[in-house]
Amino acid sequence: MNLLQLPWIELAILFAMVGSAIVARLRDPNHAYQWGLAFMGASFISTLWAWQAYYLGIPAEDLARFSLQPGLFGRRLFALDELSAPLVPSVALLHFLTALATARTKMRRYSFSWSLAAEAIRLATFSCEEPWVLVGLLASLTVPPYVELVNRGCPTRVYTLHMALFVALLVAGWAIVDTAPGVSSVRAQVGVILLMAAILVRCGTIPVHCWITDWFEHASFGIAILYVVPLSGVYAAVRLVLPIAPDWVLRTIALISLATAVYAAGMATVQRDARRFYAYLFLSHASLVLVGLEMRTALSLTASLCLWFSVILSLGGFGLALRALESRFGRMSLVKYQGLYGHSPTLAVCFMLTGLASVGFPATVGFISTELLVDSAAEVSALVCVAVVAAAAINGIAVVRAYLLLFTGAKHVSSVSLEISPRERFAVLTLAALILGGGIFPQPGVTSRYLAAEQALSRRESSRDVRAGDPQTDEVEHKQ
Repeated sequence: MNLLQLPWIELAILFAMVGSAIVARLRDPNHAYQWGLAFMGASFISTLWAWQAYYLGIPAEDLARFSLQPGLFGRRLFALDELSAPLVPSVALLHFLTALATARTKMRRYSFSWSLAAEAIRLATFSCEEPWVLVGLLASLTVPPYVELVNRGCPTRVYTLHMALFVALLVAGWAIVDTAPGVSSVRAQVGVILLMAAILVRCGTIPVHCWITDWFEHASFGIAILYVVPLSGVYAAVRLVLPIAPDWVLRTIALISLATAVYAAGMATVQRDARRFYAYLFLSHASLVLVGLEMRTALSLTASLCLWFSVILSLGGFGLALRALESRFGRMSLVKYQGLYGHSPTLAVCFMLTGLASVGFPATVGFISTELLVDSAAEVSALVCVAVVAAAAINGIAVVRAYLLLFTGAKHVSSVSLEISPRERFAVLTLAALILGGGIFPQPGVTSRYLAAEQALSRRESSRDVRAGDPQTDEVEHKQ
């Protein structure tokens, strides 16, 4: 038996689930850290094997032979395809590096048990295509953050209201679509509209974006990063909305997302608190991913998928650098110059590198995705292109402003060493290496994302063919 034939995705999920149960019983923070890191590392290595098996073309029947899923459900619920193959290892890597970079002073506040539980659900989500199972996983992903807020004694009202709305819209929308007489019927369109609303709530678009800033305000920074950066809402949009949504629904999502991208970029430049700055920077990038996703061309969808992967790496690393600052100085203010460069030049360089990568600086993984997004926007509309460029430019201004306020100015005086720890250095430098490697050698990543884009568009075309043969043809789309 070839090792690559083992069901590595299921094993990765199992490692995270078992690890969550074991770590929950440990009371010593150091032991919880060690065991939690071991299980996250095992999950990450399993996802790497799964990724390798997919790209080496191991037949699905060979993988299913050693899996319990076909016996239980009649099919494999968790498997990789062109879209999820690079996303699953990147999500597992982000979990591992976030845990690795947790400072000793933060170990009691960072829940390794709930982080492992969330990782298990998230890995299952990103490797699932079955609609109802995916809906259930997306709904269950909202539970660990709620527990995080309760355990910290923080207010939960804003988060609960938004996530309850998201789950209600998601379940109702897919229930209507699933029971509609045809994908082009009026009833199905109502379901698609509800799904669209659910995606907009989950991604934090205007005017339902306040839960993002509230979440970063009250949650542990590491848990906050892990919940939003993988962009689970975008995955739901690709799997549930893109294949069946009429063109006008996708245009609506694109316009709302474009407005959110520009608005959030502007808000990021005037924030006085580092966490709120990061929240708005994330909102702008998440919205740009949705803009490319909904322009419905191979180029724009490739750009969106490339930008999605770039966001996980660049904003993940950027958040870890900012988190390392918080572990030393507490909540960071963007009101006056802090002068922290002399204490940790490595952290300053990683902060700037990951921040500039997120806005498309040359030779970084974000450059090619931003370039593709601008080119695809220019083909659609000059105004859309200007808005995309404006959002990217304003985000760049916000990143440079934050760097100058945090690392330049009068030298900060401290009686203890504030140098970056080896574990933190390994985490941020690993992401920095991936960011530079993806920027210098972008072709493999772009090729993978282009194939995923073609796969998504072919599914949409198949759905359109079904609608064309449906006697209850959608009148609105027929006019278009």
